[in-house]
Amino acid sequence: MLHTRTTAAERRRAFRTQLASGRLLSMPGAINPLSVRLIQDTGFDAAYLSGAVLAADLGLPDIGLTTSTEIAARAQQHTRVTDLPVLIDADTGFGQPMNAARTVQLMEDAGLAGLHLEDQINPKRCGHLDGKSVAPRAEMVRRIRAAVDARRDPDFLLMARTDARSVEGLDAAIDRAKAYVDAGADAIFPEALAGEAEFETFRKAVDVPLLANLTEFGRTPLLNTRTLENLGFNIALYPVTLLRIAMGAVEDGLRTIAADGTQESLLPHMQTRSRLYELLGYEQYATFDSAVFDFTLPPGT
Repeated sequence: MLHTRTTAAERRRAFRTQLASGRLLSMPGAINPLSVRLIQDTGFDAAYLSGAVLAADLGLPDIGLTTSTEIAARAQQHTRVTDLPVLIDADTGFGQPMNAARTVQLMEDAGLAGLHLEDQINPKRCGHLDGKSVAPRAEMVRRIRAAVDARRDPDFLLMARTDARSVEGLDAAIDRAKAYVDAGADAIFPEALAGEAEFETFRKAVDVPLLANLTEFGRTPLLNTRTLENLGFNIALYPVTLLRIAMGAVEDGLRTIAADGTQESLLPHMQTRSRLYELLGYEQYATFDSAVFDFTLPPGT
């Protein structure tokens, strides 16, 4: 009720333990704080906050227009209501290495379990689109080192994302990943790998936890969890899936209301009032309130 029962430090340690277990973690991307409660209630291991989703929530494209403080504030609203570790997309760190350092501390203060920084340059774009540019390797290494130096909680996970596969090729992406690990990255997010063979090659070359981005309509095939686990990956990420499901349903619902003049045919597709109240913990709030006011004031007070 009101907030999670665990501390950020506990969730960070739990995330580290999960990654060290060798078991594949499934990580859906939340679209709002209520959805992260649902992710937890459904039994997932961790939750994710996508930069594309956070930008879309503001009606903006994912091209680096959001700010670190906007993202941190939104993140804190999510971490307040879940006991799951939450990983966030911190884009390029929102500027130069000094900005990346500040971003790390903002995200620590927001209660997150970790973040990932990418090696694109602005204006950045979705990792599965053409026309990307990547920063020089040395510049990204400085970005990572600044993030490592700024970290106050050693359990806060610093993941490096490389978009080099689509720009410079697989071998260059692997070389960059190794350099980023040497600079202090705890894990690697190889963006836009093209198939199982590339996943396997990356796993053999890089000896830290690896994330597989299973975004829809992209360059990467939608591999199932058994395949990813056999390939030795540590995280199966579904960054924008819930947003796409939700917005598709919203658009269909609006068209139905406009055409029919009533929402009655949509009722079977809606979350019920009772389920919503269950997620919100309505009953616990009522119990708490009655427990606080279960006394009688003395006369005259």
